[in-house]
This record gives sequence, structure tokens and C-alpha cells, in this order.
Amino acid sequence: MPTACHASLADTLAARAREIPDAAALHCGGETYSCAQLADDSARRAASLAALGLPPATIVALAAPASELARTLLACQWAGHPFLPLDPASAELRWPAFAAACTPAPLRLAALPGAATSARPPAAVAAEAPALVVATSGSEGEPRGVVLTHAALAAAAVASAARIPLRTGDTWLACLPLNHIGGLSVFWRCLAAGAAVRLHDGFDAAAAWAEIAAGRATHVSLVPAMLARLLDVSADAVPPATLRCALIGGAALSRPLWRRARKAGWPLFVSYGMSETAAQLATLPPTDDWQEGLVGTPLPGMQIAIGDDGRIRVRGPQLMLGYLGGPARNASPFEDGWLRTGDLGRLDDAGRLYVLGRGDDVLVSGGVNIHPLEVEARLATCPGVADVAVTATPDPVWGDLVTALVVGSADAAAVEAWSRRHLPAPLRPRRTLAVAALPRNALGKLERKLLRQLLAEAAA
Repeated sequence: MPTACHASLADTLAARAREIPDAAALHCGGETYSCAQLADDSARRAASLAALGLPPATIVALAAPASELARTLLACQWAGHPFLPLDPASAELRWPAFAAACTPAPLRLAALPGAATSARPPAAVAAEAPALVVATSGSEGEPRGVVLTHAALAAAAVASAARIPLRTGDTWLACLPLNHIGGLSVFWRCLAAGAAVRLHDGFDAAAAWAEIAAGRATHVSLVPAMLARLLDVSADAVPPATLRCALIGGAALSRPLWRRARKAGWPLFVSYGMSETAAQLATLPPTDDWQEGLVGTPLPGMQIAIGDDGRIRVRGPQLMLGYLGGPARNASPFEDGWLRTGDLGRLDDAGRLYVLGRGDDVLVSGGVNIHPLEVEARLATCPGVADVAVTATPDPVWGDLVTALVVGSADAAAVEAWSRRHLPAPLRPRRTLAVAALPRNALGKLERKLLRQLLAEAAA
């Protein structure tokens, strides 16, 4: 069955329930829901939401385990209400700001609503109406609510399938957090294709590998840190041929990790995307010739350009409607229809995108612009370096004194000796400090705003 999206995710699920009622749609919490069962569950829970008498377009929010978030997502789509999934670990802290930015006032559920005795058909919604509000990762500052329309999410699912084949009978292992777009987008992709979602409540490497090794996953979404853990627990075993796609995104992939995974036979699809583009917007199919930062060509319908400031700009049908609260609370990131990202990049002659890192992270050392990501990618190949982050110490001579924070068995002398042999002088760390762990968020991204604090603690 070709990938096909309807006016909303609920309409797509209803169509699958008519066309392939007995096909598996969702595996979660020890239960398997067929397309017909999942549609009925969504319709009855939507009826319970409707009984609350909420004004149209009211955002419904919930902080809960993955299985409850998934079913509430579908119920909200069926009822015609935008859904805001919250991270249980930070919901109390983040909710006041999100709530203040919503008009009309949002509803925060305490729990998944119970199913009504009678079902209701999917609500009629406009393609350009809000369907989902997703918090940005917060790795560069306070999270913002990204408002995505039904049309943008549907376009992203169709474009993804053009680069990553997905069909009825396939199963996508979903172990990314469901309060992030990388986890949520799996539902749009799978329902569009008639495939099933195998949902895990959080990431457990042993449990995820067991699913893959048993042939219960044809696709999986991972951040690099998850891939590394899977390689560890599998002892670099070759995944079965049933696994056709390991979609890698959310953070920079290092060449040593790529090399290790490719040697073990993992089908790596390296991608680049963000909440503002309804997940992936560029993807590189498996290749034996990969370089740091390479994420492939834009998905169908998407365009990428590099601005005069070196930052990546994108446009196309996957773009967000805007940030929660609109212009009154946020400076517009759009310019002549292009979304200005905070990432630096370049395009090669084949139109392939290389992501060079965040524009705000650039260090100026001795008058030379240095991007931490470039240094980190190289230092990751140093023997004994398990994880590394590069930041700077203010210095009256250098300006930014390039400083490496290293996790692993390599000591400062070994890292500095290796750097002298393998790095050009401007990229060499002038200080190297050992740390027990680096601050990373749930998607494995470095929380760079915390690095200087960690640096101060390590130097004390």
C-alpha cells in the first residue's frame, strides 16, 4: 500500500481501520492493537474529551508514560484538539510558561481520559489548523512550543517514506521520548503506510536489542548515544536482515561510532531535522563513504539554502506554523518564507547538506573562528576518549582558550600529545580536563550552556 495521509492523523487511522482492520497498528504495554481496535479506542476516548465541552482549538496537555501519551495523542487528533505532550521530569517547571502562551486557555489532563460507551467520527479539521505542540529540546536555552499543523505533519510522513521505504507489515521501534518530535513523528509515518508502532516507555538498550534481534523491528529511530549503547549490549553483533533502517538524528554522529556501526552491519540513515520542520528534513541512505556532518539531500518538497551568515535556511510544506504565543512572545524566525535555523552548514556540489554545528557555539581563539563540533569530532577518535565536549575559558591572550572536557581513560597528557600529532594548531585544546560525565539531554544533545559550569567545577 502506498503511503497516504488524509486530512488528519485521525482520518488516516480511520481509513486504515476500514482498509486493513486486522493489521497490527500499535504494540505497547504488553498489548497489541489492530487498526480497527486502535481506531475504536481513539474514537471512544475522543468522545470522553468532547463531553468536557472544551472550546474549539483548545490545546490538551498531558505528562504521562509513553503508552498513555500515545493513546491520548490519537484521542486528541480524533476529537480535533491540538496535543501537547509534556516531559514528566520537567512538566511542573515548564507548564506555567506554556499555559500562559495559549489562547484559549489549555487543558492539562491529570490522566488519560477513560473511554466513553459510544464512539464518535473523527472531527473535521482544516489542514492548516494546529495538530501538535512540541517543546524544543532546550539544549540552547528555554524550550519553546512549536506549533505544527495537520498538513505539515502529513507532508513530513510522505516525504520520509520517499527516502525510507515503509509498508504494511513493517514495524517501527519507537523508543525516543514522546514529548519530542522524533518520537511523535513515527505515528504519522506508520499510520500513513499501514505499518505498526512498537512503543517502548523510554530507552532500555537490552530491551531494544532484544526486539531487533528477534526480528520484531524493521525500522528504529535512535540518537547517537542510543546507537552506542545498542552496540555495547549486542557486543557489536550484526542485526538481522529484518532491520532495514536505523534512522539516526537528534545530535551529531561521530565518525568512530559510524565506523563501528557500519562494520557491525547497521543500516544507518543519517538525518537532520528539528521540531520546527516536523522532524527529518534531510536524510542520507546507508553509504560506505560518509564524512562528519553529512546528512544528505533535502526530502522531497523541502529546500535548503545557506545564508550569508553561514546558517542553514529551509522552506517547504513541513514548516511549523510558528511558536506558541505567536509574534507577541517570539521574534519571527521566518524571512521571505524561509525558516532561519541556528545551525551552520554548507552544501556540496551534489546539493548534499553538511551540518557544522550551532552558530551560537563558535569560539574565537587567537582571532580564528573555531566550531566546537569540529574539534569534538576529531577528538572522539583519540584512544581512551569515550565522550568529549569542547568549550572555552576566557583568556586575555587567546580570547577563548579552547578547552576539552573528556570522559574516558585518556588523561590530559595523552589527549594533548595526540592533538599535537593529529590536529592543526588552531584546533588543539589548550586545556584538557577529565570529567565523569557530560551534560546531555534526553536526546543525547550536549547542553552547552552547562559546560562552563562543569568546567569551573572540574577545575576547582
